[in-house]
Amino acid sequence: MTQITNTPYDALEVGQTASYSRTVEERDVQLFAAVSGDHNPLHLDSAFAAGTIFKERIAHGMFSGALISAAVACELPGPGTIYIGQTMRFTLPAKLGDTLTVRLEILEKLPKFRIRIATRVFNQRDELVVDGEAEILAPRKLQTVELTELPPITIG
Repeated sequence: MTQITNTPYDALEVGQTASYSRTVEERDVQLFAAVSGDHNPLHLDSAFAAGTIFKERIAHGMFSGALISAAVACELPGPGTIYIGQTMRFTLPAKLGDTLTVRLEILEKLPKFRIRIATRVFNQRDELVVDGEAEILAPRKLQTVELTELPPITIG
């Protein structure tokens, strides 16, 4: 089992950073479409996507949003964090095979355990894919948790 430890509000500092990376795979796009209900052929149909400005299939934009959520929930501040809001501006498409890295930076500590965080996603060429900002409620106490092991999922 994997254990992770959060960073509580009192230990967070402006300028503090963290990152989280994941490569976009076919399985990710299929599962995201199934879970979200977004079956846009731009994401799922190569022939359709070839006729678009992208010339190939791209990952759902909100897949990047999900990676931001994972970074906030599992990296900084970590377990116990509660989302209040998120802004995102999509600057480039995320393509299958791209390795996306979420870079978080604490921008401001606000009253009542709230935090503003820069949430940026870069591809493997260090190009900005998503520029955003989150407001969260930080955990109040230090906590180490075991991550739940998920069962295998097959696409059929």
